[in-house]
Amino acid sequence: MATLAIVIVNYNTRDLLRDCLRSIYAQPTWAALDVYVVDNASIDGSVAMLGAEFPAVHAIASPKNGGYAYANNLALRQLLGQGSGGSGVGTTLNSDGLVPQSPASSLQPPSYIMLLNSDTLVPEGALNGLVAYLEAHPAVGACGPRLLLANGRLDLACRRSFPSPSAFVYHAIGLSKLFPKSKRFGAYNLTYLDERQEAEVDAVVGACMLVRGPVVREAGLLDEAFFMYGEDLDWCYRIKEYGWKIMYVPSVVVHHYKRASSSQRPIRSIRAFYHAMRVFHRKHYAARTPAPLNALIETGITLKEAWSLGSNLLRPAAARRVG
Repeated sequence: MATLAIVIVNYNTRDLLRDCLRSIYAQPTWAALDVYVVDNASIDGSVAMLGAEFPAVHAIASPKNGGYAYANNLALRQLLGQGSGGSGVGTTLNSDGLVPQSPASSLQPPSYIMLLNSDTLVPEGALNGLVAYLEAHPAVGACGPRLLLANGRLDLACRRSFPSPSAFVYHAIGLSKLFPKSKRFGAYNLTYLDERQEAEVDAVVGACMLVRGPVVREAGLLDEAFFMYGEDLDWCYRIKEYGWKIMYVPSVVVHHYKRASSSQRPIRSIRAFYHAMRVFHRKHYAARTPAPLNALIETGITLKEAWSLGSNLLRPAAARRVG
């Protein structure tokens, strides 16, 4: 039987996390299901809620908020039988409190691993739909659904090209918004594609991404140089380097109440967003990009970061969010 492990990172989103888990457990899945929630040192009672209401969840309490990649890796190490090593160790909990679970090395690695945000709702059939898609397409290593925001619009991050130097420049100077239907200028978020059109893409978003277990073992863990944002792009980049396809599957819909965690610390989140841009560019593009263009890109990222920080401070406190 196929096995599906869902990894959810939580940071002070207790009520949204509860709704997300209820949506998962309300639907039948033909793959054997395991859910892991990694709590990034929340102070809102999230861990207690998990123990009281979702005893079947594997809860991992991180001693610190080490970021999104760090938290996911705590669960991924367990799923891959690598123990809990790394820069920090989370305590595995159950409904009885601080009770160790079975050693991860004794677990059979899952057929499929899904990264899922705590601020999502998973409609009935969505989990089966994504798993069935990978079952039917053996050359596809990862896929993602059509993510819809609370207002019903498409979350543009759910299907992307890699932020190459040209794609970044077109996006930064606003050409992607002026000409969203242009393949050249609209490449950043693939806005030239119909949102209901299935397509091979460079990347899907970590808010809801299904990956084959063997692919995770090949590509490795998420890069913890990314605190928040960008780690999913980097992961997809490495997955494609191993020859796997990544697909956007619009026949499956998941709802995303975006920025539930990042809006709690907008300044830190904005800085993390633009730091991720720098890390990704330096890691994958800088070595083969002319020095003047590298300088232009670094300057552009810094200017956009300053603009986002300044604009955010001018908003009412309740409306502040990642730019």
